[in-house]
Amino acid sequence: MTWLKDERYEPPPRRNHWRMKLHEVIFEADTPAGKAFDVLLILSILASVVAVMLDSMGAVRLEYGRLLYLIEWFFTLLFSVEYILRLVCVGRPSKYATSFYGVVDLLAIIPTYLSLVLPGSQYLLVIRLLRILRIFRILKLVPYLGEARLLMQALRASGRKIAVFLFTVLTLVVIFGSLMYVIESSESGFTSIPRSIYWAIVTLTTVGYGDISPQTVLGQTLASLVMILGYSIIAVPTGIVTVEMSHAFGRKISTQACPECSAEGHDDDARYCKFCGSAL
Repeated sequence: MTWLKDERYEPPPRRNHWRMKLHEVIFEADTPAGKAFDVLLILSILASVVAVMLDSMGAVRLEYGRLLYLIEWFFTLLFSVEYILRLVCVGRPSKYATSFYGVVDLLAIIPTYLSLVLPGSQYLLVIRLLRILRIFRILKLVPYLGEARLLMQALRASGRKIAVFLFTVLTLVVIFGSLMYVIESSESGFTSIPRSIYWAIVTLTTVGYGDISPQTVLGQTLASLVMILGYSIIAVPTGIVTVEMSHAFGRKISTQACPECSAEGHDDDARYCKFCGSAL
């Protein structure tokens, strides 16, 4: 029976206690320390985004530019430390670094550092773009919205149905646009089929810019049918997503993140990560 013992699955080595505690504070939300960390991070994200918005206002930047510059570097260093700690406390740093939230965390800090190595007037537009990229820090709020996870699950579950619905809508706007191109003249603004399809999309979605409108009786009749059809079409994706949301809200989702790959969205009674198989 020695060969059975040799081939038996060996669990990964137990991680350091301080790394486990750090992971609990940063990634978990069901402990007092974790809740306090989340609240402080959310406030920091909102404050940094407000600072970016104020910095885009010429009058405010002219008077408080130095202060905003210091505030920006304060939040950049703060989020840099947070990013490093997240990589340190997970079992697979590369897994987190290449995940959606890992990329967002990197985008939140890298523009400020890049602006240091891109001096000169010829790079002013690039630096401005990098500064605007800091607004993506607002995406760091996504992990703290439990309802957002459920909404994403509902959208993923209804993806195929919505794809079929969008294909149907695309077919309808092509048909209606082509008909309107035949019915109306170029003087009315329907100069081509793509232009007429644009009108059909605007009309079917009940937006109604009014930049193009049919002038003939037959064209106005067709436009009326498209408008009425638009109201009924709007209800279809709403119903699809609502059904999937009811299913998603019926499941109990844990706030616990995997200590190895930092994945979330596990069932409330899950004992192992459904992505990497590590113990939770």
